[in-house]
Amino acid sequence: MSREIVILGVFVADTAYRAERMPRIGETILGSSFVLGPGGKGSNQAVAAARAGGNVHFVTRLGKDPFADIALETWKDAGVTPVVTRHGDSYTGAAFIFVDDKTGDNAIIVSPGAAREISAEDIEARRNLIEGASVLVTQLEQPIDAACRALEIARDAGVRTILNPAPAADLPSGMLSLCDFVTPNESEAEGITGIPVASVEDADRAAEAFLADGAGAAIITLGENGAFYKDASDAVHVPAVIAGEVVETTGAGDAFNGGFAAALAEGQAPVDAVRFACTAAGISVTRPGTAPSMPSRREVELLLADGTEGA
Repeated sequence: MSREIVILGVFVADTAYRAERMPRIGETILGSSFVLGPGGKGSNQAVAAARAGGNVHFVTRLGKDPFADIALETWKDAGVTPVVTRHGDSYTGAAFIFVDDKTGDNAIIVSPGAAREISAEDIEARRNLIEGASVLVTQLEQPIDAACRALEIARDAGVRTILNPAPAADLPSGMLSLCDFVTPNESEAEGITGIPVASVEDADRAAEAFLADGAGAAIITLGENGAFYKDASDAVHVPAVIAGEVVETTGAGDAFNGGFAAALAEGQAPVDAVRFACTAAGISVTRPGTAPSMPSRREVELLLADGTEGA
């Protein structure tokens, strides 16, 4: 069985600002720090999956600018194989990230740039790559029609499919039926199903709604409460894994999805892959940044062996 992972998504250069609070409209406040670094959900997930041991190809579009150079260097360092086209008539994506100094929580604005133009035709050009993979992962930062086409090609070829429906959006009819796994967080699950998720019991109800709409399995990530997994036969709450003091939560969901894809591609059972993913996410939140916070395979295995789980 192939262990290759194909991830379709967006790279953006993260411009991260830390401050005591968000400014109001028309207001200027002083921040405590600024960091420029690699980001974008798809790119972060590709880095996470590669560092977790996966053989990862990342499909996207970039501009011809310094932010594109950051992308290529990031993927080289992580061991990700880029499958990209570069476009001088647009720009490489960028994101504004506010990080609360007190809590580490974040708010984000993303401008995908050239990746906003990823098309179904781009995906067709990568058909052979997708069909030869073990796992396909996509999100909703690039156009939904491109994501749907990638899922269709993968499903027809027997490739396992993961949709991280972020940012939350109205999904086309039938899209969830192309997904072996759908991996929203609490707010994304509510945005798509209409079911508020404030407890494990709520997550169970939201997961059931995803299954009713055709998903093979739903994994609702619950932040400090871990993740809830449900398919046609199993419903399992996997506790969070505590790796240290929380510094920043920005990349946790991407660490989870990348770790889950890597574990699934190497043949781990889905619930075991969720535990692996929770461990990767638990390490990532102890570090600042997004892609730079993704742990290595050895780090994940050591913490898994330690068995440090929270409530």
